[in-house]
Amino acid sequence: MARIAGVDIPRNKRVEIALTYIYGIGKPTSQKVLTEAGVNFDTRVKDLTEEEVNKIRDAIKNVRVEGDLKKEVRLSIKRLMDIKCYRGLRHKVGLPVRGQHTKRNARTAKGPKKPIKK
Repeated sequence: MARIAGVDIPRNKRVEIALTYIYGIGKPTSQKVLTEAGVNFDTRVKDLTEEEVNKIRDAIKNVRVEGDLKKEVRLSIKRLMDIKCYRGLRHKVGLPVRGQHTKRNARTAKGPKKPIKK
C-alpha cells in the first residue's frame, strides 16, 4: 500500500479513486492533484513508481487534508457554539443544523430512539 498524507490507500484501485480515501479529497480535488503531478488517472496504485508517488505527495501538500482540515472544522463548530448563534445551539443540543424537520426523522442527528418512561 502506498502511504500518502498519513493514510494507506488501497493498492488495487485506480489512483483517482484511491486518493478519495484521504479525508478532504474528493474526486474533483483528486483529479486536480493528479493533473498537477502529471500522473494518468487510470493508473492503478500498485503500478505507480516511487517518483510518481512523491509527485502526488508534493501536490497534496498544497491541499488542506486530514488532521489540519478536521481541526479547522472542529474549531468552526466550536466558534458557532461559543457565540451562541442558532446553528451553534443546534450543534450543542445534537439536533439537525440545516433546517430539517425533527418530528418524524432526524434519527442521524438525534441518535437512537429513547424509550418513554411512564
